[in-house]
This record gives sequence, C-alpha cells and structure tokens, in this order.
Amino acid sequence: MRTQVAIIGAGPSGLLLGQLLHQAGIDNVILERQSGDYVLGRIRAGVLEQITMDLLAAAGVDQRARAEGLPHDGIELLFKGQRHRIDLHGLSGGKRVVVYGQTEVTRDLMEARAAAGLTTIYQAADVQLHDFDGASPSVSWTEDGQRQTLQCDFIAGCDGYHGISRQSVPAGAITEYEKVYPFGWLGILADVPPVSHELIYANTERGFALCSQRSATRSRYYVQCNLTEKAEDWSDEAFWNELRSRLDPEAAEQLVTGPSLEKSIAPLRSFVAEPMRFGRLFLAGDAAHIVPPTGAKGLNLAASDVGYLWHALREFYADKSTSGIDHYSATCLRRVWKAERFSWWFTSLMHRFPDTGAFGQKIQEAELDYLVKSHAASTALAENYVGLPAEW
Repeated sequence: MRTQVAIIGAGPSGLLLGQLLHQAGIDNVILERQSGDYVLGRIRAGVLEQITMDLLAAAGVDQRARAEGLPHDGIELLFKGQRHRIDLHGLSGGKRVVVYGQTEVTRDLMEARAAAGLTTIYQAADVQLHDFDGASPSVSWTEDGQRQTLQCDFIAGCDGYHGISRQSVPAGAITEYEKVYPFGWLGILADVPPVSHELIYANTERGFALCSQRSATRSRYYVQCNLTEKAEDWSDEAFWNELRSRLDPEAAEQLVTGPSLEKSIAPLRSFVAEPMRFGRLFLAGDAAHIVPPTGAKGLNLAASDVGYLWHALREFYADKSTSGIDHYSATCLRRVWKAERFSWWFTSLMHRFPDTGAFGQKIQEAELDYLVKSHAASTALAENYVGLPAEW
C-alpha cells in the first residue's frame, strides 16, 4: 500500500486532518488501534472556538455543529456565593464559542470520511513507524494476523498522549515539560436541563465546580476531588449533593438532578513535548501536549495543530515549498504555550490547592474580585477563552 500522508489515530484531530487533506486533493490513510465504536464511545468536552468551527467548515463537516451547537456569548464566575458574568462576545470583539460535544464532532467526521470512501483501518495492532528521519517513511501494523506495510511521504501522529507516535521519537531528540496537579475532576453526564444557559465556573472553599452542558436537555457537571477517590465510590445522590453545596443559592435551587449516564474521574496535568516535528513525522494534539480542561483548550489546540499541518502539506504539494513544514513546530508551539499558560492560570485561580490553605483561598477571591471589576482583566480572560487568532 502507498499513500501521501499516513495518519495515526482516528480521533477528532486525525479525522479532521484526513478530511482537510482530502478536500485539498491529498491522499491519506488513517490507522487506529481501537474499533470505531470505541472511539465514538469516548466522552469528552465540547467547547469549540471559532478557529475549530472554521476548520470544520473548511472540511465540509460543520452543518450539524452550526444547526445543533449552542452558541455561548459569556461565562459566569462564581465566588463568595455570587455569580459574575464575563461578556466573552463584547470583550473579544464579537467572538463566541459553540458548545457541541466532541463525540458529535467525531461522528460527523467519521460519516463524512465514510461517505467519501476514504480508507480508515480500525483495530490496527502493533503499529510501528519506520524511517521518518529519511525521505521514504512507512508504517507497519498487524491486521487479521498478517503484517501490513504502508509507504507514505509523511506521517501525522494524532494518536494521543499514550500513542506510539511520540514514543517512536528517540529519547534524545525530544524534551518533555510536565506539571501534575494534586486533584482531579469527578464528572457526571445526565439527561437533565442545564442549571444555566451559560457555563458556571465556581471557586468555593469546598473546591472547584463546573456546570456545563451538551444540549438543552443534557448536562455535564464536574466537582474537584482527591486523586485517591474512585468514581464508583460516589453515588449519584452524593454527587448531586456535593455539587449543590458548591453553587450559589439560586443555582442550587434550580438544579435538576437525575440518573447519571456516565461518571468518571479525570486527573489534571499540563504537558508539552518539543519539538513537534521529526523529519517527516509530525505530532499533533494530545500526542504533543495536554492541558487541564479548565480553559476548554484541548480539542481546540488539536484543531489548530491540524490547521497548521494542513496548510503546510497543501503548500508542499501545490507549491513545492517546505516553508510550512519547516516552521510547523515553532508556529504550533507559540500557540500551544499561550494556551498552556492560560489553562494553568485559570486552573490555579479556580481550584482549591491542599498546600495553600485559607490564605490561598483569600488570595484567589481577591484576584477574582479584581478580575470581574477590571475591564482590562476581563478582556484578557475573554480573549484567551474564545481563542487567540491563528497565524495562517
């Protein structure tokens, strides 16, 4: 087999890259170690920046996101028992975010790829990357007990934090930066109407909470928890009671509860691997960086990586120029580190840290009070939340 671009990973970043390349007339094959049903079963966030919506439009798969997604022009910060609205739309010059589940993004991309007759190989076992430091890279895997090989011009590693792509890079060629936070998020998904039409970020003495949504009838809620806790130890009733205790009186009264569809605990970390290009291998998305979910940057950072790579490969094949390829890592990392900074800052501001005590809580409340009363500080938050502009 031969293709122009071999894409490792059939998550949203790999599928989006495949669709964009197809639109540009660039042949590609996607290899995924899991089944399609498994990929669709992943529950992930879904706050989409304008850059992500624009890339979905360029890929021809934005119709359902625009029809069913929920545009959000603001968020609410809850502290000291009161909510304060940040006008994202007004403070950012008219930008907004769209709430549309990552699972739905993946479904739309899968259906578009299938409709176009493009090749996706699921349950590809023992994927190995070869010779990406030269002019003729290849990828091998086991399928139905037989070893297969795919020759290609480039390899795009879109296979996540635990994937083979970053692991294939020689240790001396990559530098990793990491911060692990001393808490996690206990999340619950339920078919209940959202407590508010906009997201509520809560800083309380009991810890952080987030009220989010997937639709007008499906809600996603989180509470900060210890890393030693297990999701199965939390009954639905215990979760709802804890969430209610972290909300203001009005929200607590309006909260509608119901049986959980999914419940899990996610640890929080910040992670960056540099560089993001090694010869003809490119890392994109979680394969290269992780952000805590507080700033809603994970999927959007992956999409911007894909946007840069799409432009670079289109330039290579259409114009015979390597400029985009040569600058891919540096260009991506400028955006990545800005998003890492924002996500770290927002996480540090909204969560209760075990080593800071009452003093740390008072400092957070003072900063939040300044944030909501300062036009400049609110503008900085809004600009970062809706997403900084891309460099293409």
